[in-house]
Amino acid sequence: MRILISCVLLVILSLGLVFALEQAPFGSNQIDNADKPGRFYLNQGMEKTGAANVVTSVVVTYRGFDTLGEVTILFIAAIGLGAVFHSRKKVKRYEKEKQSASLILQTGCRFLFPLIVLFGTYVFIHGHLSPGGGFQGGVIIASAFLLLFLGCEEKKIPMKSMNTVESLAGIIFVGIGLAGLYWGESFLENFLPRGMDYMLLSGGVIPIIYIAIGFKVGAELAGIVAGLIERNP
Repeated sequence: MRILISCVLLVILSLGLVFALEQAPFGSNQIDNADKPGRFYLNQGMEKTGAANVVTSVVVTYRGFDTLGEVTILFIAAIGLGAVFHSRKKVKRYEKEKQSASLILQTGCRFLFPLIVLFGTYVFIHGHLSPGGGFQGGVIIASAFLLLFLGCEEKKIPMKSMNTVESLAGIIFVGIGLAGLYWGESFLENFLPRGMDYMLLSGGVIPIIYIAIGFKVGAELAGIVAGLIERNP
C-alpha cells in the first residue's frame, strides 16, 4: 500500500512539473518586469492566496510542489526503513537485557504525552495564522510518541492505524492540490472562501493543507521511531 501511494505521488509530481514547464518555460519571467518576484510576493502574495502572512503564502501555494516533494521524500524514507527491517526478519538475534526507564521518565511519559500531542495539534491547526505549522506540529507529535516509547514500554502503538492516517493525509494533500488545478488555474490554488483575516476559520484551503501535513509528518516520524525502537539490534 505504501509503495503504491509513493508511486502515485511521484507520478503526480512529474506531471505537475511538466505542466508547470509548459506554462512557464525555465528561465522565463511572466511577472511584470517592473515588479520583481520577491516584491510581487511581498506586495500581492497575501491578497492573492488568502494567507495571513507572506511566509505561509509562499510555503503553501507558490512553493506547494516543494512541500509535496518534502513529504514524499519523508514517505520514501519510511518505506526504505521498513524494507531494511523486513529483509532482516530472518536474521538470528540475541535478546539483551533491557534496562527499565527511570521513575522520572515513566512519570513524564504518563503526564506529558497528552499535553505534547495537544500542543502539536494546536501548532498545525493554527499554522495558517503563523509562519508555518504543519511540519512543526507533526514533529512535536512525533516527539510525544518517542517519549511514549522510552518511558511507557508497556504501551504499543497500532501501526496499521498510523499507516492509515499517513496515507489518508497524503491523499487529502494531493486531492486539494488537484482540486485547485481543476477549479482554479494552478496546483494548490486557494479555491475555498477565505473568511475573515486572522480568524481560526479562515484562509480557505490553507488550514486544511496544514492539518494534512501535520498528520502525515507526525504519523511518518512516529512510524520511523517505532521501527527503530521495537527492533532488536
